[in-house]
Amino acid sequence: MAALDVEDESILASIFKDSFPGSFQDSWRGNPDFTAYLSELSSFGLEKLSREPERLAEERAHILQQTRELAFSNYRTFIRTADCTERSHRDFSRVEASVSRLLDKLPGFTERCRGFMKEAEEIGASRRMNSLTLNRHTEILEILEIPQLMDTCVRNGYYEEALELAAYVKRLEKKHSSLPVIQGIVREVRQSTQLMLNQLLQQLRSNSQLPVCLRVIGYLRRMDVFTEAELRVKFLQARSTWLHSMLAAVPEDDPYFHITKTIEACRVHLFDIITQYRAIFSDEDPLVPPASGQVNEGAIFHGWVVQKVAEFLETLERDLQRGVGGRLDSLLGQCMYFGLSFSRVGADFRGQLAPMFQAVAADTFRRAVQEAVDKFQEDMNLYTLIALPSVLGGTIPPVAPSTQPGTLQPPMSLLDFQPLACFLNNILTAFNDLRLCCPVGLAQDVTRCLEDALKMVTRQVVVFHRAEESAFSSREKELFVQFCCAYAEDLLPFLNRCLQVLFPPAQLALTLGVPATHLHRYDSLGCIDVAAVLEPLGFVLPQRETTPPPPLPEVDIDAELSSLTFDSQLNEPTADQNPASTRSGPSDSEPEPGPELTEPTAEEQDDGTIQDEEFSLE
Repeated sequence: MAALDVEDESILASIFKDSFPGSFQDSWRGNPDFTAYLSELSSFGLEKLSREPERLAEERAHILQQTRELAFSNYRTFIRTADCTERSHRDFSRVEASVSRLLDKLPGFTERCRGFMKEAEEIGASRRMNSLTLNRHTEILEILEIPQLMDTCVRNGYYEEALELAAYVKRLEKKHSSLPVIQGIVREVRQSTQLMLNQLLQQLRSNSQLPVCLRVIGYLRRMDVFTEAELRVKFLQARSTWLHSMLAAVPEDDPYFHITKTIEACRVHLFDIITQYRAIFSDEDPLVPPASGQVNEGAIFHGWVVQKVAEFLETLERDLQRGVGGRLDSLLGQCMYFGLSFSRVGADFRGQLAPMFQAVAADTFRRAVQEAVDKFQEDMNLYTLIALPSVLGGTIPPVAPSTQPGTLQPPMSLLDFQPLACFLNNILTAFNDLRLCCPVGLAQDVTRCLEDALKMVTRQVVVFHRAEESAFSSREKELFVQFCCAYAEDLLPFLNRCLQVLFPPAQLALTLGVPATHLHRYDSLGCIDVAAVLEPLGFVLPQRETTPPPPLPEVDIDAELSSLTFDSQLNEPTADQNPASTRSGPSDSEPEPGPELTEPTAEEQDDGTIQDEEFSLE
């Protein structure tokens, strides 16, 4: 049956609005049985419609009766049905709870499934990688063993193979720098490379010859860790370390031994280092300025050579100040030979040696002269004027001047006066030491020093006169005048003669570039001012007519400096020693002992004999 139209529905709703609740009204709209019954009910007449409630009540009672009968007859079924329904309800409740729990756990399960899928994919990828690794096991093992192989090569000195391995690792790093394994290999190889660098530099710090140095520098260049300028500096630093170790091994107890061994070591090893450097590196002219932004590589070597020469000169000066005895000439010869050998490499430093040796020679002479003055003062404090010495010098006839070149005869009259003879002996000892290394530049200093010493001697003589004058007898006064005359007329002229032998006027004039006749214009230059020295003794010395001294003959400087001998008339003049013996090159020969002027013993005086006296500058 068709559904109710809107008009019928509104009529029914207004009629039965109190009979049915609102929720039921919504339900019967869609119920076809209810709609059919309402349609049928609307077609009844009045009589039939009035009997319809009774009919419905009877039908309801009948249905209830049938229901009771049915329930009575089938109560067991209903009980079982109720139990089943209850169990079904409980089961459905449990199912619903389980389904709810399942639905709650489904998101986590889904995530775990996704995680499992990812792990499964990773495991699959790892398995594929393991399979690939197994297939490439040999190649991978070779790569992994590179650090160990590199370390073995470095420690055994196989630097060529080590450099090839380092180059291969660099290529690996460029291709696979992101891989941790490659990073670890690169890190270990760099440590081995640093060890190899230290070993190569240590070889340069040892006694390495040119082939070894060439090979080491070649390895360092291939390592590409230094620029060219840094490589030069490293080479010079390493070789300097080795040179310092060699010099430090020289004992310093004896200054002369220390400086001679230092000269020998520097001359040999420095020359080797310079030869090695020039064979390995090619330097341009160090005086040419480099282009802008570039390092002057030639100046590095030049500065290093200058530094080494300065260090040697400092060592030389320090040992000279400590004292080398009378072997200054031997040391000067060795130093000159050292400087000459360095002139072949453009590092001639001989010009710096002269002032140094000149200062040492001057200081040595000054100390010797001071000691002579101090000894003279001690002798004068103990000296007494007695007539006995007149037997010595007064009885010896004058010795004719020797025609042998280079021979000087000291005045015999000094033998009568022991303080003057000892003083002259000490001065000649100083001359003896000075002539071994006697630069012309010391002429003024030596003359001035000697003149000052003689002035002090004069003052000591004056002090002696003042102290003893009141107790002088006539004979003692006569002896004192003879003492002063011997000092003024014999000692001082003889010392002037010695100075002219040490510093010939012709050579001084040639050095100064002036005529020899003009040398007197230069004070204290190879000649003592006798007048100034004797001025305090003017009241004692007799006034004599002064005549100009005869011109001094020309003196051969080599012959004069080789030997100054004083023999008594009992001996013939001795021949000169070979000048080459004292002017020879580097040697360790000791100078001969200084001169001695001695008085005869009591036994000799009693016998009336005089022993030979030797007065020499040998």
